Amino acid sequence: MTEIYSEIRSFIDDLDVSNLTVARKVKLDALSAYIKKSSGTDSPIKLNFICTHNSRRSHLCQVWAKTMAAYCGIKVQSYSGGTEATAIFLTIIKTLQNTGFVIDKVSEGSNPTYKLNFTDENHPMTLFSKRYNDRYNPNEEYAAVMTCTDADTNCPVIPNATRVSLPYVDPKVSDGKPSELETYAARSRQIATEMKYVFLQVK
Repeated sequence: MTEIYSEIRSFIDDLDVSNLTVARKVKLDALSAYIKKSSGTDSPIKLNFICTHNSRRSHLCQVWAKTMAAYCGIKVQSYSGGTEATAIFLTIIKTLQNTGFVIDKVSEGSNPTYKLNFTDENHPMTLFSKRYNDRYNPNEEYAAVMTCTDADTNCPVIPNATRVSLPYVDPKVSDGKPSELETYAARSRQIATEMKYVFLQVK
């Protein structure tokens, strides 16, 4: 089993999946079903989390899916993208760092690139904003997980992918307010909890 940093492992251990609603579990079970089905093939399990700007929710999902897969001993390739490219919102980086992830900025500019680690054993994850069909992302045999209703509407067709609808409320509503860090932490915890549920169904 991958040796996840102790602070992150303790955070995951404390997550309670028992309070998820039946309606939410139906959506999460669709993702679990895709992962189960893909684990029975020779192809790698590829998950591409998609929102509008690839700046907030999709990155949280990408990171937590990869981390929870490692926590449960399941190998996946985790990606993210948007209907347009912007930049990762800095509070996302702060929120993940506050949970124990080690993150280094490796490029500057309007759309910086970050390297993220949750264990010393793995290669770091590369995070930057990009379109869902960027060359960095898979182009066939993957789950297109729609993390916002806007992206779901503006991407009516995603070829060569299994579509899964899993929308989250955008923490952007708190930007610039005293509650900003608290709101982002709550959304990250929600996504982490739900990704834990997803992978426990597969394990």
